[in-house]
Amino acid sequence: MTAFLVAVLAGYGVHLLSSAALLGWQGAGPGPRALTPRARRRTRPHLDAWLAQAGLGEVAPREFVAIVVGFLIIGAFGGVVVFGGALPALVLGVFAASVPIATYRARRARNREHSREAWPRLIDEIRILTGSAGRSIPQALFEVGASGPRELRPAFEAAHRQWLLSTDFGHTLAVLKAGLADPTADATCETLLIAHELGGTDLGHRLDALAEDRRQDTHGRKDALAKQAGVRFARRFVLIVPMGMALVGLSIGNGREAYQSAFGQFVVVVALALVVVCWIWAGRIMRLPDEERVFP
Repeated sequence: MTAFLVAVLAGYGVHLLSSAALLGWQGAGPGPRALTPRARRRTRPHLDAWLAQAGLGEVAPREFVAIVVGFLIIGAFGGVVVFGGALPALVLGVFAASVPIATYRARRARNREHSREAWPRLIDEIRILTGSAGRSIPQALFEVGASGPRELRPAFEAAHRQWLLSTDFGHTLAVLKAGLADPTADATCETLLIAHELGGTDLGHRLDALAEDRRQDTHGRKDALAKQAGVRFARRFVLIVPMGMALVGLSIGNGREAYQSAFGQFVVVVALALVVVCWIWAGRIMRLPDEERVFP
């Protein structure tokens, strides 16, 4: 019963921490307090952009926090079943709560990688349509978006609806940038906006230079990821080997009783903490720098 209460308190504590970090909620209540306009502008756009980059723009922040708390409770319950103690359950629950965040980050990374690979081709198509094909800039943009990658189409469709309603290209590109939340999309949209408002004959040269720059960046990232392939595969053993050894220890002699002793609980907590630290450290040293958005 004590372990269950500790797990519930730990889950509520993670809920408070995650809601404060992601949503800007304050206080000890389960719901939000009234946010100042500055806090609302600071927290929601960042979280909305993060979810949009993961292809989860339709997921509400409360749903995301609820998933995190649910994984924490499941992890804490599993820790109680396996190790029979409150502290190991707390550590395991906190680590399990990071699974949805890590999953969304991985999905965000995949979507951004697909976007980086697609944008040079999309920019070239826009250049051809606005040049030799004689399309207007909005028409070329929406034609390219309709045939683009599946991950990018919802943002282009939302921007197209905005264009049909308002015919305001600035607001249309703002909708597109918010839906894509991508640095290359920002630069492309700003280039198209300037060309649409001011005109000129050098749009093709600018788009060609932008596409070539994006190709070089994509090739460099692919080379770096290829060199890290073996290390990324070995990183998984940081989780698999310790957890396998822990499960084997339960079935050998008095392994379960040893886990439930005071010294056993201390060793389990230290071991779990080392696994988490090694996993985070290995991920950080292999992380490629993200390109910052200049025109969010």
